[in-house]
Amino acid sequence: MACDVEKIQTGNRWIVSRSVVIDAPAEMIFDILADPRQHAAFDGSGTVKGSVSGPQRLGLGDSFRMDMKMKVPYRIGNTVKEFDEGRRIAWAHLGGHRWRYELEPLDSSRTRVTETFDATTARSKLLLKAMRADALNAKAIDATLCRLKDYTESTQGDPA
Repeated sequence: MACDVEKIQTGNRWIVSRSVVIDAPAEMIFDILADPRQHAAFDGSGTVKGSVSGPQRLGLGDSFRMDMKMKVPYRIGNTVKEFDEGRRIAWAHLGGHRWRYELEPLDSSRTRVTETFDATTARSKLLLKAMRADALNAKAIDATLCRLKDYTESTQGDPA
């Protein structure tokens, strides 16, 4: 499947945002995003390893933990900070920065999905700068959106 990720100019180094059009209804895509057990299936960073604890369906204020690996394995907790059913979900871990997904239905079967790495809420921008988090997350978002597109479009119509 082709994947044309659009780079969004935010004018802020600490906000990295990209979007892609997915041939699926917004509700279906949101159901995938709101189920942390599915995150490893579309993660493009290569850091999400699965083994999730927490609710199967996320809502505002919910917490979930997952196994990760960035050079070394670790387990991290996240809390849902923004939630608008079917339209927006964002979570953050102890670092404070957020990963946000916004869904804009284009019609009944196509949706623009925008993923944003928002470090304006981070506890340590100095650490993120040293890690080159803006550049690393830009690359990861491109891959994640393409994987989310492929994952969603290939599972469309499959019984849950």
